[in-house]
Amino acid sequence: MKRIGILGGTFNPPHLGHLAIANEVLHALELDKVWFLPSYIPPHKEIKKGMNPLHRLSMIERAVKDNEQFEVQPIEFEKKGTSYTIETMQLLQEMYPDHQFYFIIGGDMIEYLPKWHRIDELVEVVNFVGVQRPGFDIETPYPIQRVEIPQLEISSSFIRDRVTKHETIRYFVPDTVKRYIEENHLYES
Repeated sequence: MKRIGILGGTFNPPHLGHLAIANEVLHALELDKVWFLPSYIPPHKEIKKGMNPLHRLSMIERAVKDNEQFEVQPIEFEKKGTSYTIETMQLLQEMYPDHQFYFIIGGDMIEYLPKWHRIDELVEVVNFVGVQRPGFDIETPYPIQRVEIPQLEISSSFIRDRVTKHETIRYFVPDTVKRYIEENHLYES
């Protein structure tokens, strides 16, 4: 049975913190791969209007291309519409019955777990892996395997804010993502 980590998110944009989390969990749990699962329309976040969702997909593809243990799983882009984790994970289990999934979440999402759509079913479908994020509590009544990771205080909103202010994002995002943002004039206003 293959052991697959799932790191979901909007990846708006993907940054080195995402990659570090995936890498730390990959090695700590001895996973075969980590799949990055960009949401098409997340139910809990609003994506800037006018931004083509394919930009986020293109950026995450560029961010992970140099690591053979990282892949992008575009299933939510193929489905379109609002993405609920339970529905996506049930579909992935049908498609890959020989895989065991480890769903990686940060402290911000751990606090939010009681509000997740059909959470009681979801905990039966995936193994949750929680990683600490600054300013968030990772205590929860839900079964979560914890992985200690170095704390990198980088967020997608931090990156977007820096681009808007014409400040450098070098060393916060992979160079391939930085170039993509610049070439497509993302987050400039």
